[in-house]
Amino acid sequence: MTSFTGQVILITGASSGIGAALAREFARAGGDLVLAARRLDRLEHVRADVEREGRRAAVVACDVTVDGDVEKAADLARQTFGRLDVVVANAGYGVVGPVERLTLDDYRRQFETNVFGVLRTVYATLADLKASRGRLVIIGSVNGYVAPPGTGPYAMSKFAVRALADALGHELAPAGVSVVLINPGFVESEIRQVDNRGVWHAEPAVGPPRWLVMPADRAARQIVRAVAGRRREAVITGLGKVAVFVQRHVPGLVALVLRRARIRGRGEPAAARPTPARRG
Repeated sequence: MTSFTGQVILITGASSGIGAALAREFARAGGDLVLAARRLDRLEHVRADVEREGRRAAVVACDVTVDGDVEKAADLARQTFGRLDVVVANAGYGVVGPVERLTLDDYRRQFETNVFGVLRTVYATLADLKASRGRLVIIGSVNGYVAPPGTGPYAMSKFAVRALADALGHELAPAGVSVVLINPGFVESEIRQVDNRGVWHAEPAVGPPRWLVMPADRAARQIVRAVAGRRREAVITGLGKVAVFVQRHVPGLVALVLRRARIRGRGEPAAARPTPARRG
C-alpha cells in the first residue's frame, strides 16, 4: 500500500474536486495535510474528512493570485508540522470561448491563476522541498497537449505549466526534488461551474457524458500512486491517455477529428453567459 506516513502535504485549491479528493487520499496513506483555498467553509469540511482518517490537517485561506498568500500557507505548514514533503499546485480554473469573444484581460486572468499561481507556489515552498528531498506535484491537463476550439486560454496555460514542469524536473533533480506532472482528462470537479471571471455558479455548463467522467476519488488514487513513485508524468483517464498518445504520434489525425466532428471545448455556466438581444 502507498504510504506517506510522517509526511506533510500542502495542497492548493483543496476545497473541492481533485484537490479535496487528494487530501482524503493522502490522509488514507498516512499523511498530514495543509489545505489551502479561497473558501474556508469548504476547507473545514475537507479537514473533517482528513481527521476521520486519523490524520491532522491545518486550513488556511489562500488565493494563489495574491502575492504572499501561498507564503502564509507554507508558514502554517512549518509552524504546525515543522516540515513540508509534498506540494501540490492544484488551484486553477478555465477561461473558455473563441478568441473573437475574449479580451486580453481574459487571457491575463487565466495565466495569473493557472501559471503564475503555480510559480508562486513553487517559490513559496522550494526551500522546504529541497530540505526534505520532496515532491512537487503540478496539476496540468490533457488540454496541455490537445487544444480543441474554444479552449485557447485554458489550453495555453496548461501547455505553459507542462513546459514549466519539464524544466523544473531537470533543474531540481540534483537537489533530490521530484517534479510530477499530472494531466487529468475528464475528472469530476467544479470547473464547469466557474465562469471566465472565476465566479462559481450553482448550475454547471453542459459537460461530457457521465460515463466519460472519472470520479474524483478514483483519480486521486491514481495521482497519489504516481506521486509515491515519483513519476515524471501521469495522464489520468483512459480517454485522456488515448488523446495524448495520438496527439504525440499522429497529430494530424487529432486535427482531422476535431474539425470533421466539429468538436468544441466546454462553454461557461449558463448563468454567466450574456443574454442574446431580442429582436423586434
